[in-house]
Amino acid sequence: MFSIEIPPVSFAIREQLQFKIDSKTKPFGALGKIEKLALQLGSIQNTLNPVLKKPAIVVFAGDHGIVAEGVSAYPREVTYQMVMNFLAGGAAINVFSRQHGIEVLVVDAGVAFDFPPHPHLLQAKVAKGTRNYSNIPAMTSGQCEFALKKGATIVSELHEKGCNVVGFGEMGIGNSSSAAILMSLFCRLPLEDCVGRGTGLDDIGLERKKKVLKQAITTNRVDGSPLEILSTFGGFEMVMMCGAFLQAAALQMVILVDGFIASASLLAASNLAPEVLGYCVFSHLSDETGHRTLLKLLQADPLLNLDLRLGEGTGIAIAYPLLKSAVDFVVEMASFQSAGVSEKNT
Repeated sequence: MFSIEIPPVSFAIREQLQFKIDSKTKPFGALGKIEKLALQLGSIQNTLNPVLKKPAIVVFAGDHGIVAEGVSAYPREVTYQMVMNFLAGGAAINVFSRQHGIEVLVVDAGVAFDFPPHPHLLQAKVAKGTRNYSNIPAMTSGQCEFALKKGATIVSELHEKGCNVVGFGEMGIGNSSSAAILMSLFCRLPLEDCVGRGTGLDDIGLERKKKVLKQAITTNRVDGSPLEILSTFGGFEMVMMCGAFLQAAALQMVILVDGFIASASLLAASNLAPEVLGYCVFSHLSDETGHRTLLKLLQADPLLNLDLRLGEGTGIAIAYPLLKSAVDFVVEMASFQSAGVSEKNT
Protein backbone atom coordinates (compact mmCIF):
# COMPACT_ATOMS: atom_id res chain seq x y z
CA MET A 1 0.00 0.00 0.00
CA PHE A 2 1.36 3.43 -0.97
CA SER A 3 1.94 5.72 1.99
CA ILE A 4 4.18 8.69 2.66
CA GLU A 5 4.99 10.96 5.60
CA ILE A 6 5.17 14.69 4.96
CA PRO A 7 6.48 17.02 7.67
CA PRO A 8 4.43 20.20 8.09
CA VAL A 9 6.13 23.38 6.89
CA SER A 10 8.12 24.75 9.81
CA PHE A 11 7.24 28.18 11.16
CA ALA A 12 10.22 28.24 13.55
CA ILE A 13 11.84 31.24 11.87
CA ARG A 14 8.70 32.81 10.40
CA GLU A 15 8.79 35.77 12.81
CA GLN A 16 12.47 36.45 12.06
CA LEU A 17 11.86 36.12 8.35
CA GLN A 18 8.94 38.54 8.46
CA PHE A 19 11.09 41.02 10.40
CA LYS A 20 13.82 40.74 7.74
CA ILE A 21 11.26 41.37 4.98
CA ASP A 22 9.74 44.34 6.81
CA SER A 23 13.21 45.83 7.42
CA LYS A 24 14.04 46.17 3.72
CA THR A 25 14.31 49.66 2.21
CA LYS A 26 10.68 50.00 1.17
CA PRO A 27 7.35 50.98 2.68
CA PHE A 28 5.69 48.22 4.68
CA GLY A 29 4.10 45.68 2.33
CA ALA A 30 5.04 47.67 -0.77
CA LEU A 31 6.13 44.58 -2.74
CA GLY A 32 2.78 42.90 -2.20
CA LYS A 33 2.64 39.24 -3.20
CA ILE A 34 6.41 39.14 -3.70
CA GLU A 35 6.79 39.62 0.05
CA LYS A 36 4.28 36.85 0.78
CA LEU A 37 6.09 34.61 -1.67
CA ALA A 38 9.45 35.31 -0.03
CA LEU A 39 7.96 34.45 3.35
CA GLN A 40 6.58 31.17 2.01
CA LEU A 41 9.83 30.15 0.32
CA GLY A 42 11.89 30.95 3.40
CA SER A 43 9.44 29.03 5.59
CA ILE A 44 9.53 25.97 3.32
CA GLN A 45 13.33 25.95 3.42
CA ASN A 46 13.42 27.03 7.09
CA THR A 47 16.00 29.70 6.36
CA LEU A 48 16.37 33.48 6.29
CA ASN A 49 18.24 33.12 2.99
CA PRO A 50 16.22 30.90 0.63
CA VAL A 51 17.82 29.65 -2.57
CA LEU A 52 16.45 28.03 -5.74
CA LYS A 53 18.64 25.26 -7.13
CA LYS A 54 18.39 23.44 -10.45
CA PRO A 55 14.70 24.22 -11.19
CA ALA A 56 12.93 21.51 -13.14
CA ILE A 57 9.56 20.87 -14.74
CA VAL A 58 8.49 17.26 -15.16
CA VAL A 59 5.87 16.76 -17.87
CA PHE A 60 3.89 13.54 -17.37
CA ALA A 61 2.15 12.16 -20.46
CA GLY A 62 -0.57 9.54 -20.79
CA ASP A 63 -3.54 8.52 -22.92
CA HIS A 64 -7.14 8.06 -21.79
CA GLY A 65 -9.59 5.39 -22.90
CA ILE A 66 -12.52 7.75 -22.36
CA VAL A 67 -11.48 9.63 -25.54
CA ALA A 68 -13.29 6.91 -27.50
CA GLU A 69 -16.55 8.46 -26.25
CA GLY A 70 -15.92 11.78 -28.02
CA VAL A 71 -15.06 13.91 -24.97
CA SER A 72 -12.18 15.74 -26.65
CA ALA A 73 -11.91 18.01 -29.67
CA TYR A 74 -8.62 16.30 -30.60
CA PRO A 75 -7.82 12.66 -31.41
CA ARG A 76 -5.78 10.48 -29.06
CA GLU A 77 -2.78 10.58 -31.41
CA VAL A 78 -2.08 14.18 -30.42
CA THR A 79 -0.71 12.95 -27.08
CA TYR A 80 2.25 11.13 -28.59
CA GLN A 81 2.69 13.77 -31.29
CA MET A 82 3.02 16.47 -28.63
CA VAL A 83 5.47 14.34 -26.64
CA MET A 84 7.63 14.19 -29.77
CA ASN A 85 7.30 17.97 -30.01
CA PHE A 86 8.46 18.32 -26.38
CA LEU A 87 11.47 16.13 -27.08
CA ALA A 88 12.30 18.18 -30.19
CA GLY A 89 12.19 21.36 -28.09
CA GLY A 90 9.40 22.96 -30.10
CA ALA A 91 6.51 23.26 -27.62
CA ALA A 92 5.53 26.24 -25.49
CA ILE A 93 6.93 24.58 -22.37
CA ASN A 94 10.32 24.25 -24.08
CA VAL A 95 10.34 27.89 -25.17
CA PHE A 96 9.43 29.33 -21.77
CA SER A 97 11.68 26.94 -19.85
CA ARG A 98 14.69 27.76 -22.03
CA GLN A 99 13.98 31.44 -21.44
CA HIS A 100 14.32 31.01 -17.67
CA GLY A 101 16.89 28.24 -17.39
CA ILE A 102 14.51 25.48 -16.28
CA GLU A 103 15.20 21.84 -17.09
CA VAL A 104 12.33 19.98 -18.79
CA LEU A 105 11.97 16.24 -18.31
CA VAL A 106 9.25 14.30 -20.15
CA VAL A 107 7.78 11.11 -18.67
CA ASP A 108 5.90 8.48 -20.66
CA ALA A 109 3.47 7.46 -17.92
CA GLY A 110 1.08 5.69 -20.26
CA VAL A 111 1.07 6.89 -23.86
CA ALA A 112 -0.37 4.62 -26.54
CA PHE A 113 2.85 4.74 -28.55
CA ASP A 114 6.32 3.20 -28.42
CA PHE A 115 8.88 5.99 -28.20
CA PRO A 116 12.49 5.55 -29.26
CA PRO A 117 15.08 6.25 -26.56
CA HIS A 118 15.73 9.94 -25.89
CA PRO A 119 17.94 11.64 -23.27
CA HIS A 120 15.05 13.81 -22.03
CA LEU A 121 12.42 11.04 -21.98
CA LEU A 122 11.83 8.80 -18.99
CA GLN A 123 10.18 5.49 -19.89
CA ALA A 124 7.70 4.80 -17.07
CA LYS A 125 4.78 3.40 -19.05
CA VAL A 126 2.14 1.68 -16.93
CA ALA A 127 0.12 0.64 -19.99
CA LYS A 128 -0.75 2.05 -23.40
CA GLY A 129 -3.43 4.34 -22.06
CA THR A 130 -6.06 3.82 -19.40
CA ARG A 131 -9.19 1.77 -19.95
CA ASN A 132 -12.44 3.44 -20.95
CA TYR A 133 -14.05 4.33 -17.62
CA SER A 134 -17.44 4.76 -19.24
CA ASN A 135 -17.91 1.09 -18.40
CA ILE A 136 -14.89 -0.10 -16.35
CA PRO A 137 -12.40 1.51 -13.93
CA ALA A 138 -9.59 3.33 -15.71
CA MET A 139 -6.90 1.21 -14.08
CA THR A 140 -6.37 -1.53 -11.54
CA SER A 141 -5.39 -0.77 -7.96
CA GLY A 142 -1.98 -2.29 -8.72
CA GLN A 143 -1.45 0.04 -11.67
CA CYS A 144 -2.49 3.00 -9.54
CA GLU A 145 0.02 2.11 -6.83
CA PHE A 146 2.77 1.56 -9.40
CA ALA A 147 2.15 5.01 -10.89
CA LEU A 148 2.19 6.69 -7.47
CA LYS A 149 5.48 5.05 -6.55
CA LYS A 150 7.03 5.82 -9.93
CA GLY A 151 6.15 9.51 -9.61
CA ALA A 152 7.76 9.55 -6.17
CA THR A 153 10.91 7.86 -7.49
CA ILE A 154 11.29 10.36 -10.34
CA VAL A 155 11.22 13.26 -7.88
CA SER A 156 13.66 11.55 -5.52
CA GLU A 157 16.14 11.17 -8.37
CA LEU A 158 15.82 14.86 -9.26
CA HIS A 159 16.33 15.82 -5.61
CA GLU A 160 19.47 13.67 -5.41
CA LYS A 161 20.91 15.69 -8.30
CA GLY A 162 20.48 18.93 -6.33
CA CYS A 163 17.06 20.15 -7.47
CA ASN A 164 15.07 21.88 -4.71
CA VAL A 165 12.30 23.53 -6.76
CA VAL A 166 10.09 21.49 -9.09
CA GLY A 167 6.90 21.87 -11.07
CA PHE A 168 4.72 19.32 -12.82
CA GLY A 169 3.10 19.60 -16.23
CA GLU A 170 0.99 17.13 -18.19
CA MET A 171 -0.01 16.02 -21.65
CA GLY A 172 -2.92 13.70 -22.22
CA ILE A 173 -5.84 14.11 -24.60
CA GLY A 174 -8.95 13.55 -22.47
CA ASN A 175 -7.40 14.40 -19.12
CA SER A 176 -9.66 17.39 -18.47
CA SER A 177 -12.48 14.83 -18.20
CA SER A 178 -10.64 12.93 -15.47
CA ALA A 179 -9.79 16.20 -13.70
CA ALA A 180 -13.44 17.28 -13.72
CA ILE A 181 -14.61 14.00 -12.19
CA LEU A 182 -11.88 14.08 -9.52
CA MET A 183 -12.88 17.61 -8.59
CA SER A 184 -16.57 16.72 -8.50
CA LEU A 185 -16.08 13.65 -6.30
CA PHE A 186 -13.41 14.98 -3.96
CA CYS A 187 -15.13 18.34 -3.47
CA ARG A 188 -18.69 16.96 -3.63
CA LEU A 189 -19.67 19.45 -6.29
CA PRO A 190 -22.11 19.05 -9.19
CA LEU A 191 -20.28 17.76 -12.23
CA GLU A 192 -21.59 20.69 -14.30
CA ASP A 193 -19.53 23.07 -12.13
CA CYS A 194 -16.36 21.17 -12.93
CA VAL A 195 -16.55 20.28 -16.63
CA GLY A 196 -15.07 22.64 -19.20
CA ARG A 197 -14.28 22.74 -22.90
CA GLY A 198 -10.82 21.23 -22.48
CA THR A 199 -8.94 21.59 -25.76
CA GLY A 200 -11.78 23.58 -27.32
CA LEU A 201 -15.07 21.68 -27.54
CA ASP A 202 -18.02 23.49 -29.10
CA ASP A 203 -21.38 23.65 -27.34
CA ILE A 204 -22.57 20.32 -28.73
CA GLY A 205 -19.29 18.66 -27.77
CA LEU A 206 -19.43 20.10 -24.27
CA GLU A 207 -22.93 18.71 -23.69
CA ARG A 208 -21.83 15.30 -24.95
CA LYS A 209 -18.85 15.40 -22.59
CA LYS A 210 -21.08 16.18 -19.61
CA LYS A 211 -23.47 13.37 -20.52
CA VAL A 212 -20.66 10.82 -20.91
CA LEU A 213 -19.02 11.77 -17.62
CA LYS A 214 -22.30 11.72 -15.69
CA GLN A 215 -22.98 8.24 -16.97
CA ALA A 216 -19.45 7.13 -16.09
CA ILE A 217 -19.93 8.25 -12.47
CA THR A 218 -23.24 6.38 -12.32
CA THR A 219 -21.72 3.23 -13.81
CA ASN A 220 -18.62 3.20 -11.61
CA ARG A 221 -19.79 3.46 -8.03
CA VAL A 222 -16.89 4.34 -5.72
CA ASP A 223 -16.73 4.34 -1.93
CA GLY A 224 -15.11 7.77 -1.71
CA SER A 225 -11.59 6.64 -0.79
CA PRO A 226 -8.90 8.69 -2.57
CA LEU A 227 -7.14 5.71 -4.13
CA GLU A 228 -10.37 4.20 -5.47
CA ILE A 229 -11.40 7.52 -7.00
CA LEU A 230 -7.95 7.88 -8.57
CA SER A 231 -7.83 4.35 -9.96
CA THR A 232 -11.38 4.54 -11.31
CA PHE A 233 -11.26 7.90 -13.06
CA GLY A 234 -7.64 9.11 -13.11
CA GLY A 235 -5.06 9.03 -15.85
CA PHE A 236 -1.65 7.41 -15.49
CA GLU A 237 0.01 10.80 -15.92
CA MET A 238 -2.22 12.31 -13.22
CA VAL A 239 -1.64 9.52 -10.72
CA MET A 240 2.10 9.65 -11.34
CA MET A 241 1.96 13.41 -10.80
CA CYS A 242 0.07 12.82 -7.56
CA GLY A 243 2.93 10.63 -6.30
CA ALA A 244 5.42 13.26 -7.44
CA PHE A 245 3.61 15.99 -5.49
CA LEU A 246 3.68 13.89 -2.34
CA GLN A 247 7.35 12.95 -2.61
CA ALA A 248 8.43 16.52 -3.37
CA ALA A 249 6.68 17.68 -0.21
CA ALA A 250 8.20 14.82 1.81
CA LEU A 251 11.62 16.05 0.63
CA GLN A 252 10.64 19.63 1.60
CA MET A 253 11.06 20.94 -1.94
CA VAL A 254 9.35 24.05 -3.29
CA ILE A 255 6.52 22.84 -5.55
CA LEU A 256 5.08 24.90 -8.40
CA VAL A 257 1.52 24.02 -9.42
CA ASP A 258 0.28 24.55 -12.99
CA GLY A 259 -3.36 24.71 -14.13
CA PHE A 260 -6.58 22.72 -13.84
CA ILE A 261 -5.24 19.21 -14.50
CA ALA A 262 -2.29 19.64 -12.15
CA SER A 263 -4.50 21.21 -9.49
CA ALA A 264 -6.93 18.29 -9.68
CA SER A 265 -4.00 15.88 -9.27
CA LEU A 266 -2.83 17.92 -6.28
CA LEU A 267 -6.37 17.77 -4.89
CA ALA A 268 -6.10 13.98 -4.93
CA ALA A 269 -2.67 14.15 -3.31
CA SER A 270 -3.98 16.44 -0.57
CA ASN A 271 -6.70 13.91 0.20
CA LEU A 272 -3.93 11.39 0.85
CA ALA A 273 -1.69 13.81 2.81
CA PRO A 274 -3.02 17.34 3.49
CA GLU A 275 0.45 18.62 4.47
CA VAL A 276 1.45 18.65 0.80
CA LEU A 277 -0.36 21.95 0.28
CA GLY A 278 2.06 23.88 2.50
CA TYR A 279 4.86 23.32 -0.01
CA CYS A 280 2.87 24.49 -3.05
CA VAL A 281 3.10 27.76 -4.93
CA PHE A 282 0.19 28.15 -7.35
CA SER A 283 1.47 29.65 -10.57
CA HIS A 284 -1.70 30.87 -12.25
CA LEU A 285 -5.47 30.88 -12.58
CA SER A 286 -6.44 28.78 -15.59
CA ASP A 287 -9.17 29.78 -18.00
CA GLU A 288 -10.60 26.24 -17.78
CA THR A 289 -14.01 25.93 -16.11
CA GLY A 290 -13.73 24.87 -12.50
CA HIS A 291 -10.19 26.03 -11.78
CA ARG A 292 -11.20 29.20 -9.98
CA THR A 293 -13.52 27.23 -7.68
CA LEU A 294 -10.90 24.55 -7.14
CA LEU A 295 -8.26 27.12 -6.15
CA LYS A 296 -10.66 28.64 -3.64
CA LEU A 297 -11.32 25.24 -2.12
CA LEU A 298 -7.56 24.70 -1.86
CA GLN A 299 -7.25 28.18 -0.30
CA ALA A 300 -4.75 29.04 -3.01
CA ASP A 301 -3.76 32.51 -4.20
CA PRO A 302 -2.30 32.14 -7.72
CA LEU A 303 0.51 34.41 -8.84
CA LEU A 304 -0.81 35.12 -12.35
CA ASN A 305 -4.09 35.47 -14.21
CA LEU A 306 -3.31 35.37 -17.93
CA ASP A 307 -6.25 33.29 -19.26
CA LEU A 308 -3.90 30.34 -19.85
CA ARG A 309 -5.33 26.87 -20.50
CA LEU A 310 -2.55 25.06 -22.32
CA GLY A 311 -1.18 22.78 -19.63
CA GLU A 312 2.29 21.29 -20.20
CA GLY A 313 3.54 23.26 -17.17
CA THR A 314 3.54 26.53 -19.14
CA GLY A 315 2.06 28.54 -16.27
CA ILE A 316 4.90 27.32 -14.05
CA ALA A 317 7.61 28.36 -16.49
CA ILE A 318 6.07 31.81 -16.92
CA ALA A 319 5.66 32.34 -13.16
CA TYR A 320 9.09 31.04 -12.13
CA PRO A 321 10.88 34.43 -12.46
CA LEU A 322 8.61 35.74 -9.69
CA LEU A 323 10.06 33.13 -7.33
CA LYS A 324 13.53 34.21 -8.35
CA SER A 325 12.60 37.84 -7.65
CA ALA A 326 11.21 36.92 -4.23
CA VAL A 327 14.40 35.06 -3.28
CA ASP A 328 16.74 37.77 -4.59
CA PHE A 329 14.74 40.47 -2.82
CA VAL A 330 14.90 38.86 0.60
CA VAL A 331 18.58 37.88 0.26
CA GLU A 332 20.11 40.87 -1.56
CA MET A 333 18.01 43.97 -0.87
CA ALA A 334 19.45 46.33 1.72
CA SER A 335 17.77 46.96 5.04
CA PHE A 336 17.09 50.43 6.42
CA GLN A 337 19.93 49.88 8.88
CA SER A 338 22.54 48.59 6.41
CA ALA A 339 21.75 51.32 3.87
CA GLY A 340 21.60 54.12 6.41
CA VAL A 341 18.08 55.05 5.32
CA SER A 342 15.71 56.61 7.84
CA GLU A 343 12.69 54.52 8.70
CA LYS A 344 9.07 55.69 8.80
CA ASN A 345 8.16 58.08 11.60
CA THR A 346 6.20 56.39 14.37
